[in-house]
Amino acid sequence: MKLLVTGAAGFIGFHTARLLLERGDEVVGLDNLNAYYDPALKQARLEILKDYPQFRFVKTDIADRAAMETLFRAEKFQRVVHLAAQAGVRYSIENPHAYVHSNITGFLQVIEGCRRTQVEHLVYASTSSVYGANTHMPFTERQGVDHPLTLYAATKRSNELMAHSYSSLYGLPTTGLRFFTVYGPWGRPDMALFLFTKNILAGLPIDVFNGGYHQRDFTYVDDIVKGVLAAVDHVATPDPTWDSDHPNPSTSYVPYRIYNIGNQTPVSLLRYIEVLEQCLGRKAQKNLLPMQLGDLPDTWADVEALTKDVGYRPDTDLETGVKQFVEWYLAYYHPQSS
Repeated sequence: MKLLVTGAAGFIGFHTARLLLERGDEVVGLDNLNAYYDPALKQARLEILKDYPQFRFVKTDIADRAAMETLFRAEKFQRVVHLAAQAGVRYSIENPHAYVHSNITGFLQVIEGCRRTQVEHLVYASTSSVYGANTHMPFTERQGVDHPLTLYAATKRSNELMAHSYSSLYGLPTTGLRFFTVYGPWGRPDMALFLFTKNILAGLPIDVFNGGYHQRDFTYVDDIVKGVLAAVDHVATPDPTWDSDHPNPSTSYVPYRIYNIGNQTPVSLLRYIEVLEQCLGRKAQKNLLPMQLGDLPDTWADVEALTKDVGYRPDTDLETGVKQFVEWYLAYYHPQSS
């Protein structure tokens, strides 16, 4: 197939594009290469993708209406994997305008391009953050998600609602994927595993929020992208059992679907740090801090819907995943331990 992958120089976008290329698909990768984190890391990911003859890169901003209209008209993609976004929960508190620009206006340009050029299927990134004030575990797609705790989560929930409207108005098949705390090689420098590794090796303390007692459904990136590709191939269809008197929020009478992608095994942050210490052979100096504004106390994904529909099963345990991240980090950065 010919696919557009937005955010192709990003963490999940890079891994997704590479797996699509390895199975023989043609991929146009789009990214604006912004400086939210080190652009050199994004360029390094791109250099790997450029080794594939069926890959082409386009540098543009997804919120640029004219550029996106031109791209969709010229390329006539069969399917679109939309992973570009302004990421980060806490940065949305500092710079809310960036999130509306990228995650709302940018999403509109992508879904409009899909609608105007009859794309077969739009798969897009949502987030576990949409569960917000929910506390019933595990999180299931059948729960209501109308109490977000950050603007980031609100923009991603908005994407889900916008997708439903386009599925309803135009019959555009859309699938939203709620990712749960993704980690692994080529990860983002603003995420905990990256920050912890950098500081431990430098002999600096790490900031541990909520005393490290909150739990996260840490999900290895290879497990995530296998789920993404399975979702791409499984085009959303109307749910024949959907009941408007008792509506299931994750399906509809139109071609619309929402899935969780997680590891189904929540782990405390303290255990996460313990595994990292074992891999590095170093003990962390912990700076214990209260819960951060906007953080969910715990996350835990119910992925049975994705398992039922596409056979998704995560199979990377925490010890293996953290070890592979550490091996990549040491090879890529060659840090000098303190």
